[in-house]
Amino acid sequence: MSAIAIIPARGGSKRIPRKNIRSFCGKPIIAYSIIAALESNLFEEVIVSTDDTEIADISQSFGAQVPFFRSDDTSDDCSTVDDVLREVLDAYRARGRFFQEMCCLYATAPFVSGEKLRQAHKILSGDIEQVLAVAEYSFPPQRSNVIRDGYLVYAYPEFYTTRSQDLEPVYHDAGQFAFYRLSDEMEFRDDRIAPYILPELEVQDIDNPSDWKLAELKFQLMQQKE
Repeated sequence: MSAIAIIPARGGSKRIPRKNIRSFCGKPIIAYSIIAALESNLFEEVIVSTDDTEIADISQSFGAQVPFFRSDDTSDDCSTVDDVLREVLDAYRARGRFFQEMCCLYATAPFVSGEKLRQAHKILSGDIEQVLAVAEYSFPPQRSNVIRDGYLVYAYPEFYTTRSQDLEPVYHDAGQFAFYRLSDEMEFRDDRIAPYILPELEVQDIDNPSDWKLAELKFQLMQQKE
């Protein structure tokens, strides 16, 4: 199977400036995603989609390719990851290059490894169209509260008396990677998704400086276990 890994890395991060290349435990954070993709030996191409020359230079120094820069349409705050992925696939298709599989690998995913990518890729079989890295919510959302008219109330009162251990587990996107099966026209779908479940200690959304510190602490703990 021919496969491409695409790492979206826009230069204009607002909450954490230069987030995608900020030093994380000794390396630019994007380096971990690039190294994992290369070490997995799953991909013909490992590319970074960026609008930023510094990100491009750092990415190439760690072995990724930057065959072209993003357009203005996919470089603003309103562009989506799907927009970026489709732009990359369209550019390759225009060059006569086609792939059967794709991995979207986030630039701020230092917990990813080549082995995890290989394990998740094995799930992409049969009628599975996508494999998404997920983690279970640490607290059941069914027992959550909301504020209405200044008062704290249960968001789902029907679960008020249900024990936590009796509630159905609920999962969220881990913000690390997703594998896609591509059609002959290199289109991808968002249905028939299988999970690749990650432990909570190896998942951290990184949207502000506190998240960053937590991610570094979790990463250091993970390294000690290994």
